[in-house]
Amino acid sequence: MKPAPFAYESPATLDEVLNLIAEHGDEAKLLAGGQSLIPVMNFRLAQPSMLIDLNGTNGLDHLELTADGSLEIGCMVRQSTLEKSDLIKKHAPLIHMTMPWVAHSQIRNRGTIGGSIVHADPAGELPVLMVALQATFELQKVGHTRQVVAEDFYIDLFETALTDNEILTKIIIPPQSDRTGYAFHEVARRHGDYAMAGVAAVVSVDQSGICTDARLVYLNVGPKPMLAKSAANMLIGQMITMELIEQTAEFAAENEIEPTSDIHASADYRRHLAKVLGKRALTEAVENI
Repeated sequence: MKPAPFAYESPATLDEVLNLIAEHGDEAKLLAGGQSLIPVMNFRLAQPSMLIDLNGTNGLDHLELTADGSLEIGCMVRQSTLEKSDLIKKHAPLIHMTMPWVAHSQIRNRGTIGGSIVHADPAGELPVLMVALQATFELQKVGHTRQVVAEDFYIDLFETALTDNEILTKIIIPPQSDRTGYAFHEVARRHGDYAMAGVAAVVSVDQSGICTDARLVYLNVGPKPMLAKSAANMLIGQMITMELIEQTAEFAAENEIEPTSDIHASADYRRHLAKVLGKRALTEAVENI
C-alpha cells in the first residue's frame, strides 16, 4: 500500500522544526529513522498532512562525554552508531551489549535512539535501557525546554509524557559507578523478532561486596518498561548470593510485571520467562562487576 498524500518539509535547524510543529500541531509527524512511522503510513493507520524530516536538521546527531562524565546523545544518533561507538562501549556498556538484540542490522542502520524512545513500544529494548540507566530526556517546544527522567517518561501503552508540540531532542545518561555490572537477556522466536520477554539488570557494590544500588527493568511484560523497584531493593545493603538472586527474580516476576497473552506467548509463559531471565541477568551482572 501507499501512504495518503502529505506535505513535506526538511528543516535545517531545530528552531525551524519547533516552529513547524507549533504551526501544524497533531497534523504533523516527525520522520527520524522511519522504521516504525513509514510502515504505519503505508497501511494508512497514520495519515499526517505534514511530514517533518529531521535527517537534515543540524545538531541532533551528536554523541559526546560531558565535563561531569555524563553521556549526551542527540535524538538522531543511529542505533548502529550506538552499537559501534567506543564511547558507548566504555561509558554505557549496557547499551553496547544490548544493541545486537535490536531488530536487524539493516534496521539499526536507519533507526534512531530518539525514534525508538518516543515510539514507546513495550517490546522495545532502548526504552528499557533508558529506565535501567536512569537516563534523562530533554524535551523542547517553542520557547520552552524541560527535562524528564526516563522512569517518569513512560506512562502507558505507546503513551509518554510528551505534551503538545513537544519533541525529544537529547538523552543524558549519568555517570555510572565504577563497581557496577550490567546484563541484558531476552527470548524471541527468532533473532531480530520482538522478544516475548526480556530484562536489563544493573548492580553496583562497594569494595566489601555489599550491594549499593540495583535496577531491574523488564520488556514486553506490561504496557511500558516495567521497573521492578521493590525487587531490586531486596538486594541493596546485602551481600549478593544465588539464593538472594533467586528470591529477587521470583518476587519481580510474581509481583512487579503485568504480562498479557497474545498469539506469541501466554501471560503465564511470559511470567515464567521473566523469572528465568531475571535470575540470569542478575547473576551475569554480578559476575561482570
